[in-house]
Amino acid sequence: MTTLAVAVGSMIAFVIAYHTYGRYLANKLFRLTADEVMPSAALRDDVDFVPTDRSVVFGHHFTSIAGTGPIVGPALAVFWGWLPALLWVVFGSILIGGVHDLAALVISIRNRGESIGQAAGQLISPRAKVLFLIILAMALSIVLAVFGLVIANIFKLYPESVLSVWTAMPVAALIGYAVIRRGGNLVWPCLAGLFVLYLTVYLGAYSLPLSLESVLPADAVYATPVVVWTVLLLIYAFLASVLPVWLLLQPRDFLNSLQLMVALVLMVAGLAVASISGQANLMTSAPAISSEIPADAPPIFPFLFITIACGACSGFHCLVSSGTTSKQLKSASDAQLIGYGSMLGEGMLAVLVILACCAGVGMGRLERSGEGSSVTIERIAAPVDANGNPTNDGGRSAWKSYYRTGALAGGGALAGGSAATEDLPAGSTTIEGGWRKQGLDKKLGAFIDGGANFLSAIGISLKLGVAIMAVMVACFAATTLDTATRLQRYVISELATTAGLTFVANKYIATLIAVGVATAIAIFAGDSPGKGGMMLWPLFGATNQLLAGLALMVAVFYLARRSRPVAVLAIPMFLMLLMPAWAMTFDLKNNWLPARDWVLVSFGLAVLGLQAWMIIEAIVLWRRLEVDDPATDSPLDSPVAT
Repeated sequence: MTTLAVAVGSMIAFVIAYHTYGRYLANKLFRLTADEVMPSAALRDDVDFVPTDRSVVFGHHFTSIAGTGPIVGPALAVFWGWLPALLWVVFGSILIGGVHDLAALVISIRNRGESIGQAAGQLISPRAKVLFLIILAMALSIVLAVFGLVIANIFKLYPESVLSVWTAMPVAALIGYAVIRRGGNLVWPCLAGLFVLYLTVYLGAYSLPLSLESVLPADAVYATPVVVWTVLLLIYAFLASVLPVWLLLQPRDFLNSLQLMVALVLMVAGLAVASISGQANLMTSAPAISSEIPADAPPIFPFLFITIACGACSGFHCLVSSGTTSKQLKSASDAQLIGYGSMLGEGMLAVLVILACCAGVGMGRLERSGEGSSVTIERIAAPVDANGNPTNDGGRSAWKSYYRTGALAGGGALAGGSAATEDLPAGSTTIEGGWRKQGLDKKLGAFIDGGANFLSAIGISLKLGVAIMAVMVACFAATTLDTATRLQRYVISELATTAGLTFVANKYIATLIAVGVATAIAIFAGDSPGKGGMMLWPLFGATNQLLAGLALMVAVFYLARRSRPVAVLAIPMFLMLLMPAWAMTFDLKNNWLPARDWVLVSFGLAVLGLQAWMIIEAIVLWRRLEVDDPATDSPLDSPVAT
């Protein structure tokens, strides 16, 4: 029952927080009112600025922020035990992540829909704007390269997910044209589209798994499945970025949100049945606080706060809030639901990931055999010891099959290093080399397999359950990929305009640069084609969290200029500036410099230097801060600060 109690308790905490702390933030601190004129209406162009019903905006925002981050992060962090991960997710979402997301959204809607980077220039200094935009561009380049590779790897490992993910695109475009553009009832077309997508999930699992393995040369260097899928995904991202939001972005994200909600409801139902029936036991499946951490593993402080980013607080969210969501919001009164509520929803997703990677995996490890539509998936329910004899360890051997090495050694989700090994089940092989050798697939597999175990408790076959979970992960990542491409286009355009390069600010040129850089990183930057994004993955967590700290700094200035309390933002700001800087310094000293990994060293020093410069700019300005006219809360009267 512990598994169910943790899920229900977390959900109750999030609901209470939304109706108390969230209401205080929206009504008292930011003073949101329904009669504010929104940028989506005042600057409407039916391409980027489009007034949209809050249900559609919520679907876009939630699926965009909830990529693979809240899946991979918690799946990694339970290495230290499920209790620290759970506490950071719940309290981080309520007190830091939700505050950060809502603040970025509010600042943007009151700054004519401009990005948080532009607001930094008006609230702090013009140099701060350029520094912030450079950090944004670096972070988004990593996001695009990594998420493209993540989806490509899912397609390779789970070919049953391919059909549904690609089918969602034309179905969404039809809904966008027929309903959102021309007007009409959104419910029935989306339900029909949802039926089509789940039909393709079934077909992908049993009839039409789409794999490139059989059509590409076995000895190809660049024409590998991962490289080909990555290129196709980035081509799609280019198109999704330049098309009007109503044609693909909004309907696809809304449709995906429905699909993902169905998968999560099934997962929660399976979790409840498995917990009540005793099939899933969180207390016996994995340690609450691990006592078997290898000697060379990274310290839980600060790396817990870096490894779990999107599930508790993520700088990427400020880009979505101020980049695309603020341009679609129809009413300021919807900001609490979309900004704060979506973050709490992502926190709940992270809780379910923790439970799936512990209690779900504890129900038994899954093994695949066969190819194509003839693949079979079986659960090895009886764990064995080092001699191959059955054990009764409450499922912990199945959990150790995913966490049996020091895969986090030398920097958690942020770096490779020598991996410590422990006794493995019979027939297993030792995995060495840490994160970069082991890759993302094992941690994604922990969630997919654990979730499929939960679904099996309500009668869904393991084969179909794996397909549902794999599609869910791929859809989350895909929505983040196309949103991140549009955001990178905005950032490049802003930088180009600031530098006087107006031709680069063209949306097609800016998007081409965004996709081109991501492609170069993903395919050509690593030690082999298709590994480049993983080379820069060590920087993603720390850079992402530093971005959150800087966005909170901008929000502190926003409140201070209006003589409002800043503590609820200042305390999270200090935490999100300290922890990632500490983690990156640790990696520089203990991993990247000793290994002479000059790419990571250069990026790390550049990010730390830019952060320090922006903090200095803020400190200098703080000493002569002037209070603005509160009337500047109106997005059309004047900019955020004069």
